[in-house]
Amino acid sequence: MADVTLKAAYGSVVEDEGQLFVGFAAGEDEAEGYVLFRQAVGGGPVWFEVNDETFGAEDAIAVVTEGPKGIEITLRPERAATFGWATSVAVRIGPDCEDGDATKAALRDMLASVWAS
Repeated sequence: MADVTLKAAYGSVVEDEGQLFVGFAAGEDEAEGYVLFRQAVGGGPVWFEVNDETFGAEDAIAVVTEGPKGIEITLRPERAATFGWATSVAVRIGPDCEDGDATKAALRDMLASVWAS
């Protein structure tokens, strides 16, 4: 069971100023919770944050697994303090998640080196 779980209502893939942003949100209001992945368009380290920039770090993801309910992100143990001592984040992506499949596909490409399934 994940330490943090987000039930995604929206997925988003945006390219802006040489950066690729891939994220899932529980709602339209930022206070409802989100996960965000950011990487230079040409590749490189991935920034990952949960709900606030304070809870984010570069190169924080150890492995991502995909299952029937969504994805689970396992964080590197040395990054746990940055994420409020969380070691895993689940993103539940149901059939009603707007742009969920496209966002998951973009994320799979971005995180290919740590995507386990």
